Amino acid sequence: MLTRVLAAVAVAALLGGCGGTGSSGSSQPSAATSPTTTGPPTSAPSSGPATVATPGTPAATPTGETGPVPIDKLLVVVVENHGLDAMRREMPYTAGLGERYGYATGYRATSHPSLPNYLAMSGGSTFGVTDDHDPSAHPLAAQSVFGQALAAHRTATVYAEDMPGPCFTTSAGRYAVRHNPWTYYVRERAACRRHDLPMTGLSADVRAGRLPNAGMVVPNTCSDAHDCPAATADAWLRTVLGEVMAGPDFTSGRLLVVVTADEDDHDQGNFVLTTLVNPQLHHVVVSSPLDHYSLARLYAEVLGVPPLQQARSAPSIVSAFGLVVGPGH
Repeated sequence: MLTRVLAAVAVAALLGGCGGTGSSGSSQPSAATSPTTTGPPTSAPSSGPATVATPGTPAATPTGETGPVPIDKLLVVVVENHGLDAMRREMPYTAGLGERYGYATGYRATSHPSLPNYLAMSGGSTFGVTDDHDPSAHPLAAQSVFGQALAAHRTATVYAEDMPGPCFTTSAGRYAVRHNPWTYYVRERAACRRHDLPMTGLSADVRAGRLPNAGMVVPNTCSDAHDCPAATADAWLRTVLGEVMAGPDFTSGRLLVVVTADEDDHDQGNFVLTTLVNPQLHHVVVSSPLDHYSLARLYAEVLGVPPLQQARSAPSIVSAFGLVVGPGH
């Protein structure tokens, strides 16, 4: 079902105004861009009073539970090259999820272009990378959050849309290897080949309640708004996340979904909208500083393992949003 719907969305996007493809992590800003700022906006649109999360205190409890279910599964979805205000303006579904559950206004991407940001999310460091070259140019001997999950006897899966085969290490069509970070960690290549898979298997994993403890969804370069309008990415997220949120991992309270952007379009100081979706959250708005190293730390906190590299000292998303996390199933 999901594959057919995604195909329809992609076709609609191509007919509705996809831009040209590119190999860099940058895209041209739209005509209606936000004024350049050096920090997050001072206010956010709200459908009701914001809940300010107290560190260590859950913001809400899943329906039917006597206490919050510890989150032990994390699924991250990354879109491309849109700043905080642009995402709120041009991606109403994604922004609406933030209003319903939670979002961060002080979340800042790490760098430009794309690849260093994905490495920061997945390994807690940019490893000195400053370009978007393929894994052959940047063979990393470090550990990733995905390899760390497997070493801790947890599960890890990356679902990459339009990837020709498992752990594919060169770009092909709308599949951009620079957006698939596990392919860069060469000591984990065997595990990558088993668990870094085309997105066609996502629907079955959602229905079966077997989403991984450490997961990532890699949209293609139209679905992630790199080559197509942000509205296309928003429609794609509505389809994909709608199915994920109907699955048993989410309805049980075990799964946290995070939607963020790798970087902005050089227009808003690299602040990006970061939305958290879990039944523990009810309109929680966090303005404290967070970044992609915080996301690497979040993987570690969900897995119950030590954070990697610079994630060790990064601000905690768990504390900022008052989440209850940790292995327990």
